[in-house]
Amino acid sequence: MHVIIATDGSKQSLTAARYATTVLDATKVTDVSVLAVVRPLAAVSFSNELGPSSAGRAAGEGASFRADAEAAIEVVAQVFADWGPKVHKRTRSGSPANEIIKAATQLRAGLIVVASGSRGISETVLLGSTAQRVQQYAPCPVLVVRPSKKPRRAVRS
Repeated sequence: MHVIIATDGSKQSLTAARYATTVLDATKVTDVSVLAVVRPLAAVSFSNELGPSSAGRAAGEGASFRADAEAAIEVVAQVFADWGPKVHKRTRSGSPANEIIKAATQLRAGLIVVASGSRGISETVLLGSTAQRVQQYAPCPVLVVRPSKKPRRAVRS
């Protein structure tokens, strides 16, 4: 089975990748594709919380959303380095949900792993949830990994 691990460069997407290794049987997974999608005309750059970011570099120094995506892919791919299946690193350009779905179709994926809630409520309200769209239109099952709830702190009076 070919598994696609989608990353948007967030810590939650790294958590989703780690979670996948705990619930999937490595002997039944033949390939893992770590996939990041760069939106070329986006007002907000690729969210890279995982690796060195190009955001602080001047434009002349090669700052690019693609470099941030590739740095994030490297970090997520390391989760699967000694896991067993062959790991592929893929970067696409376009709408994240559409490109994840296209990749799943083209690669004949058996599962897509995607994080939910990694970008905050404003993007969910304004742009819609990538995880929801992937879940609704994917050609295969989708494992949506939700963020873990932070423990509440006791309020002292």
